[in-house]
Amino acid sequence: MTGIEVHATVTGRQREILSDEALGFIADLQREFAPTRDRLLAARRERQATLDRDGTLDFLPATRRIRESDWRVSPVPDDLQVRKVEITGPTDRKMVINALNSGASVFMADFEDANTPTWVNMVDGHVNLGDAITRTIEFTNPDGREYRLNDRIATLVVRPRGWHLPEKHIEVDGRPLVGAFMDFGLYFFHNAKRLIERGSGPYFYLPKTESHLEARLWNDIFNWSQDRLGIPRGTVKATVLIEVITAAFEMDEILYELRDHSGGLNAGRWDYIFSLIKKFSSRSEMCLPDRAQVTMTVPFMRAYTELLIRTCHRRGAFALGGMAAFIPTRKDPKVNETALARVREDKVREANDGMDGTWVAHPDLVPTAMEEFDRVLGTRRNQLERTREEVRVAAKEMLDVRVPGATVTDAGVRANVSVAIQYIESWLRGTGAVAINNLMEDAATAEISRSQIWQWIRHGAKTAEGTTVTPDSIRKIEDEELAQLSETYGDTFADMKFAEARELFEEVALGDEFVEFLTLPGYLRLP
Repeated sequence: MTGIEVHATVTGRQREILSDEALGFIADLQREFAPTRDRLLAARRERQATLDRDGTLDFLPATRRIRESDWRVSPVPDDLQVRKVEITGPTDRKMVINALNSGASVFMADFEDANTPTWVNMVDGHVNLGDAITRTIEFTNPDGREYRLNDRIATLVVRPRGWHLPEKHIEVDGRPLVGAFMDFGLYFFHNAKRLIERGSGPYFYLPKTESHLEARLWNDIFNWSQDRLGIPRGTVKATVLIEVITAAFEMDEILYELRDHSGGLNAGRWDYIFSLIKKFSSRSEMCLPDRAQVTMTVPFMRAYTELLIRTCHRRGAFALGGMAAFIPTRKDPKVNETALARVREDKVREANDGMDGTWVAHPDLVPTAMEEFDRVLGTRRNQLERTREEVRVAAKEMLDVRVPGATVTDAGVRANVSVAIQYIESWLRGTGAVAINNLMEDAATAEISRSQIWQWIRHGAKTAEGTTVTPDSIRKIEDEELAQLSETYGDTFADMKFAEARELFEEVALGDEFVEFLTLPGYLRLP
């Protein structure tokens, strides 16, 4: 096809996904919208330069009218009215079946943080989602166990890659395809009409959004795509992840831009904290303590989530809570008991605050989370009527990062180094959702871990035990942790990618300049 080149082997059912018609659709998305995407990425860089100079961030004066006027988003279809518990994970075949069967309200199929963007992962993921929609998906484990969909399954929502990520295996007119155009475009092209025929629709989660102008671009893409396929405008519904601090100051505006296509907003955790470090990397007063001490109840996180609920419900949009990443273990019931108590406490808080739902990473957590939301909601499908008019949040509260009594500790530094390297090693082998220390980790965990190391080194942080965090002290920890991992993995250690993971970790944690996303240099290392 003219202007379209695929630099990868296309085999088997991948040919169904990468048909001439589908490739033409995503190529036209690129031609139509890539210039705007490029301008928005340039605007991110300009905004960062401004933050580096003066460190100020506030609600936008130019959009005050939108914040102060009365308007509401369009209602969502019936199968998206209940969002009590949402399970997330990558698009591999077994995961798709288990997540849809989990009893959760929604399954967010992830082409982004819980996924390594290898060619096979990306294209086969679309095969798997298509089969799930037609209910033909099956999987047989090596031990002979067979997996099929139940009669009742979760509502499917798809998360494409963020605006910054390319797809190097496809070029359009001589430049790499924008990853988001591939992920959104292939899913929408193949499945939008199928989903509508089954009483559902094309639903999405939008990651790493930094401004309402980026939301406007998505809205334009939705309108163009619906027109192209002859689908009524407003059929697409998209939930925006508020996981970048600049977006938290534009939540009204983001909902307004997507008002015909809005599925609500979601309050992240690790990515939000990561964004705060990144946006204020030059400011020593924005240094944070151990990430384990930066909970959803610390003042600046509390301010942002309370504002999110108020903003969403004032506009008739859903407010979704954060992730419970614990993975239950069969080896130690006491570990389960302690962790599940914390999960329950977190979900009780979210439900009582007025959230319409929450996230979990493992099917075994669905009943615990569902119980707490059922307890608060009763027979109601959501909590849109709780407008939280009493909430008043100012910019200074959003930026008050003090955590009383919290510190940087030797253990916290070590945990960041160890988890980041372990995650990166798995990511480089093609697995983006990784079980580490009974937690399901994705790229966000590695991002905050390495960014904290960078921040502590940059500003000469000292631990509570008196250790100054330096490149040399980090390399010493790397040596010790890798030696321990070598013992753990034994003969298989040499065949794993720990040496390459260490190199990438040092590039993004010890370099002079802050690397915007570790997945960008990481992607260059993938086949």
